[in-house]
Amino acid sequence: MSHPTDRIGPLELAVVIPTFRERANIEPMLELLESALTKIRYEVIFVDDDSPDGTAERVRELAQADPRIRLLRRIGRRGLSSACLEGMLATTAPYIAVIDADMQHDGRILPLMLQKLIDEKLDIVIGTRNAPGGSMGEFSPARVRLSQFGRRLSNWVTKTELSDPMSGFFVLDQRWLETTVHLTSAVGFKVLIDLIASSPRPVRVGEVPYTFGARRFGESKLDVLVVLEYLHLLLDKLIGRIIPIRFLLFSMVGAVGVAVALGLFFVLHELLAIAYEPAFFTMLFTVMSLNFFFNNITTYRDRRLKGAAAWWGWLSFMFACSAGAYLNFLVVQQTRSLGIRWYLGVALGLCVGAVWNYGVTSIMTWRHGHWASARRTDRMLSREPQC
Repeated sequence: MSHPTDRIGPLELAVVIPTFRERANIEPMLELLESALTKIRYEVIFVDDDSPDGTAERVRELAQADPRIRLLRRIGRRGLSSACLEGMLATTAPYIAVIDADMQHDGRILPLMLQKLIDEKLDIVIGTRNAPGGSMGEFSPARVRLSQFGRRLSNWVTKTELSDPMSGFFVLDQRWLETTVHLTSAVGFKVLIDLIASSPRPVRVGEVPYTFGARRFGESKLDVLVVLEYLHLLLDKLIGRIIPIRFLLFSMVGAVGVAVALGLFFVLHELLAIAYEPAFFTMLFTVMSLNFFFNNITTYRDRRLKGAAAWWGWLSFMFACSAGAYLNFLVVQQTRSLGIRWYLGVALGLCVGAVWNYGVTSIMTWRHGHWASARRTDRMLSREPQC
């Protein structure tokens, strides 16, 4: 990507590109932007979540030859929405575009989107696959149905009729961003929904159709956990100001754990005739371990622990929840001594234990950056030659 010397003047557009394991797509994307934005003074901001494939290193090499290329490398943080927001806040450009690095968004229409935003004085212009002239491309029928279902849910939450609320391809006015960004959730991978649902006023929206392309390099990031993150975002926009959604997810995992614990204890003690104490402690150990596993991949997906960090995290989780179980027991005992009905005492004990477990494990187990050194050690070991 050559650096033209004739584009002197104020910056017009910042193109924010979130990346994770996208090294092979960096140069093709820059070439696409070079050919599409010939009459626009722009910069490109790659926001990389510490990709293990050397994405950040390649961006840094290219930035040495072209000052329009910038890199934000995030350590110990994950998530497409938060990456996009950080990239958007890192520029002084009056207009900001967000586009994926995988070449599936048609970057050739960026000038048209920007011109529409300026001419019609809009807050945001969205690249849409669902308006006349647009297409889902090679999406499978199942993916199309999933997208359509997500569209209905999203429009309900945003209270704005959008043909493609699941789009991650848009251009916005920086002034509108400033009125909205403090209200965003930065959860999951659908930053467009987050922005529009967070706007304190009706959003002036425009759309430009395009055909969704096929990924050239790398692998799709869509999986079941990404879908859960999407539901997490919708719940956060609906009730997040009343109940922290992370606490709600933590409590839901705990509730499932209680059901599993009762079933497991019945099998161990009643069906297999294992003595009460061994059955109880086997049940407790198993369910607490399962709770750690499911919270690690759902509730705290953005801080997910791996390798050695996961083992240390599991130990801290077991310690915190053991203390929480004892606290639960003390509450139940105290309510019994006060003559409170047993089921009310158990419910109160569970509530106290849930708050304790959530608060302590948020600090001890999944604190931002707490296990960063362990993760870096694992990464370094995994890169060493194997004998």
